[in-house]
Amino acid sequence: MAITRDQVLAWLKAFIQVIADNKDYLTELDSAIGDADHGANMHRGFQAVLAKMPGMEDADIGTIFKQTGMTLLSTVGGAGGPLYATFFIQAGSKLAGKMEIELEDWADALEAATAGIVNRGKASLGDKTMIDALSPAVDALKQSVAEKVSLSEGLKRSTTAAEEGMKATIPLVARKGRASYLGERSAGHQDPGATSSFLLLETAMKTWSNSSK
Repeated sequence: MAITRDQVLAWLKAFIQVIADNKDYLTELDSAIGDADHGANMHRGFQAVLAKMPGMEDADIGTIFKQTGMTLLSTVGGAGGPLYATFFIQAGSKLAGKMEIELEDWADALEAATAGIVNRGKASLGDKTMIDALSPAVDALKQSVAEKVSLSEGLKRSTTAAEEGMKATIPLVARKGRASYLGERSAGHQDPGATSSFLLLETAMKTWSNSSK
């Protein structure tokens, strides 16, 4: 089972719609502990990606990721823009030249993307950021590859891990980003970046689980 270039494009289109559907929810989460702009910023950035997608239809998967990242870098403000841009650019570097990917390729790409975000944002697991969703998802994917489970099972495990990580941000006191300024008052709120990261992986699972050659 493999994920094709067309299925990567289908995932991006689906995620763009998910962001549009959840932009108010993401902004509501961000209003409690941030600048109340995560949903709006993500929506603006991914609408710009949507506008550029016709030019990606003949590209390899790595190029699609890199072009997505560069578009986000130039259109999304706030902290989320550079971090999501880093996510796609780093993942794209791992997938350069590929027209289809296996679960192991996706695990390597997600690991590189997460490491890039850690390097850029200096956040660690437990800091109440998107890393709290992404890092467990990477671990679940790497374990899935080691156990040689199916593509759909690996994607399911990574999504479940991301969801658990997202929910685990609720009681945390933020140690990075705008939310850290609130100190103890940041506890009791779900992190918006972890939420959008979970949505990204959940959309991948739903789009790719039935993919096969």
